[in-house]
Amino acid sequence: MILDVGPLLRGEKNRITFDYKLAPIPMNRVSFKDDAHVIGEITDSAGYMHLTAKAHLAYETECDRCLDKVEGEFTLDFERVVADEGTLTEEQIEENVDEYVIVENGRLDIDEQLSEALLLDFPRKILCSEDCPGLCQKCGKSLKEGKCNCPEHEIDPRLAVLATLLKNEEEDG
Repeated sequence: MILDVGPLLRGEKNRITFDYKLAPIPMNRVSFKDDAHVIGEITDSAGYMHLTAKAHLAYETECDRCLDKVEGEFTLDFERVVADEGTLTEEQIEENVDEYVIVENGRLDIDEQLSEALLLDFPRKILCSEDCPGLCQKCGKSLKEGKCNCPEHEIDPRLAVLATLLKNEEEDG
């Protein structure tokens, strides 16, 4: 969304609000039910402009332990200082890229930074519950349904020869 911040720059207003939908960047193994709902405002306090926004994004994915379907909503709080074009040097912008949004020709485009923040802050590991036991490493059974019949302790195949030696020693004596 491109916002006209001219009234803020000219001192005609001290606040601009916005409410819109933003298409999220596609992610592996995650599907989005709808676009992100973004609400926020830009305020001006004696020449200091500040942008605050909140984005809500409903998603569907698989649990990282048991592969069950998980639905949820991710919320991102987004804040930046708004600077007019030419008030900061390129070096200042590069050093503090996550702190500023730049007004160009009286217009502010926040979509790129907001989309990037959604992608970077989205959880990397999603579980159906904190105590999800996951899947059996041997047979793949969901351990939420109960234990499987796989042996709990299996001898390392590299050490199996030692186990036979111990067994033979016990039999001998």
